[in-house]
Amino acid sequence: MSAASVRVRFAPSPTGHLHVGGARTALFNWLYARHHGGTFILRIEDTDRSRSTDENIDSIVEALQWLGLDWDEGPPAPGYRQTERLALYREHAERLVAAGRAYYCDCPPELLEAERKTAEQRKETYRYPGRCRDRELRAGALRLRIPPSGTTVVDDLIHGPVTFDHQQLDDWILVRSDGTPTYNFCVVVDDVTMRITHVIRGNDHLSNTPKQILCYEALGYPTPAFAHVSMILGSDRARLSKRHGATSVQAFRDAGLLPEAMVNYLARLGWSHGDQEIFSRDELIALFDIKDVSSAGAIFDQTKLEWLSQEYMKQMSGAQLGELIRPFVRAAGLEPPADATQLARMADTLKERARTLVEMVEVGRFYFERPREYEPKAAAKFFTPEGRERLGLLVERLQALPDFTPGALESLYRELTTGLGVKLVDLAQLTRLAVAGKTASPPIFEVLAILGREETLARLRRALEASGVAR
Repeated sequence: MSAASVRVRFAPSPTGHLHVGGARTALFNWLYARHHGGTFILRIEDTDRSRSTDENIDSIVEALQWLGLDWDEGPPAPGYRQTERLALYREHAERLVAAGRAYYCDCPPELLEAERKTAEQRKETYRYPGRCRDRELRAGALRLRIPPSGTTVVDDLIHGPVTFDHQQLDDWILVRSDGTPTYNFCVVVDDVTMRITHVIRGNDHLSNTPKQILCYEALGYPTPAFAHVSMILGSDRARLSKRHGATSVQAFRDAGLLPEAMVNYLARLGWSHGDQEIFSRDELIALFDIKDVSSAGAIFDQTKLEWLSQEYMKQMSGAQLGELIRPFVRAAGLEPPADATQLARMADTLKERARTLVEMVEVGRFYFERPREYEPKAAAKFFTPEGRERLGLLVERLQALPDFTPGALESLYRELTTGLGVKLVDLAQLTRLAVAGKTASPPIFEVLAILGREETLARLRRALEASGVAR
């Protein structure tokens, strides 16, 4: 097989937001296609009309676009939603009936459910007994005729050969009695007609694979290569779910994680390249191989994800971060400055102090609004009679400062500390409390220069009023 002939697909069911497990599967397919110069296809498995909605399809598309996982074939082009391919499934079902590889079954659902419960009580796997195999019915549910003996081997690229005994399989339903095709049947027809060469999907689909292989064989089609990726687990080693916290791509996006960090983190969940932790997208494409993916479950570590997000933020310019945090500032009920340069300077001072864009807005909230209150312990320490005098002196001196730049501000403060006989840190902390409401902030002279003379003086005067001295 030539590299250019690689064709892979990501086929989500639009029943909700894109789970991080699905996002990782999409990423592995995308990386494999890009590494081999092949084709990445997006296919929507929407035959479950009770749960599949156009809104959910839009949500999945939006999540993939946010992650930067572009597809070569798929929506909005027609033919990539299963509901648009029903005639194709009917055609393949008729072929199986004509070849004697499938048969109709009219067993009542109540009978099948009773048999299933009996098997459960015996702690046995239910297997349809083949009651209708030789009845030559012309209507009902369509079942695939499974060989009664023998085995099917799945040569998995991650797990190695996995053998399934036919006695553990049953004549599974291809088309329901109401005419709707089942998931396993649609997948086979879709993968064949879309010329999929490698099926890379979650480990929860491994048990479906022998059924699908037997369907490929019944149709006379070659089987693709299979790779089943391990599940993503929570810290308790149970499958990652909502009880572990955020699990959808949208939730992490809305929490202010960077898409670059999300892609990097998901790639490292089960795949590695030495001890390297941070990869550019080009590096991931160059280095990724599905055969290097571990067969063991990968534990989701949000702390690690947030660390990665901060590392990516540190690499970004203030201008880039400024544009990224603008909607998050508004979402927090604040108003960002109209001046993009000023917002960029703010963001540049905050990127070492935050792991997400939401956190960046919170630690930098003082930039966007004046303090509503002051830290009580700090106020008791600094809003003393001496502190009030120093605030008044700062107002006087800052009003007259020719250049309101970080360098000029620092020179002024050093001059004042010498004259007052105090430490620079004490005057700096007093100023922080006055302008930010707390004693933790980015470098104070940079903060004052970004706020500007007018805003800085307004905050100092307000602090004077709050400390009991009106000016």
